[in-house]
Amino acid sequence: MTSSEDPVTRSLELVAERVGDPAPLVYGRLFAAYPETEPLFWRDTQGAVRGEMLARAFECLLDLDGAYAQNMIRAERANHVDLGVPAEAFANFFRVIRDVCRDVLARDWTVEMDSAWDRLLARLDGLVVTPV
Repeated sequence: MTSSEDPVTRSLELVAERVGDPAPLVYGRLFAAYPETEPLFWRDTQGAVRGEMLARAFECLLDLDGAYAQNMIRAERANHVDLGVPAEAFANFFRVIRDVCRDVLARDWTVEMDSAWDRLLARLDGLVVTPV
């Protein structure tokens, strides 16, 4: 399966084509769901930290079978707990990304995308919900 044939990858590509940088949408939704996380970005006045975090999340989503992604997610879970990020907010960050993709794509969101994201999120749950 090429990258564009993978439904998760295709959804991310289509979102990028439609909105360019999805960071404002992702973090807007995150902050709406978890308002206590927004003050944690007080020093990120230009959005560079948010952009970098989202880029790393995309890398992990696209290569979850690799050791890098799994180790990165586990390490960042511990780091984020130390920074005061609620465990639920960290655990749901990837769902926020999926929800933004689904909203942006609207009618172009497919059953295949939905199923692929569900499978991916179930795998991610095993990485982010386990004790640190």
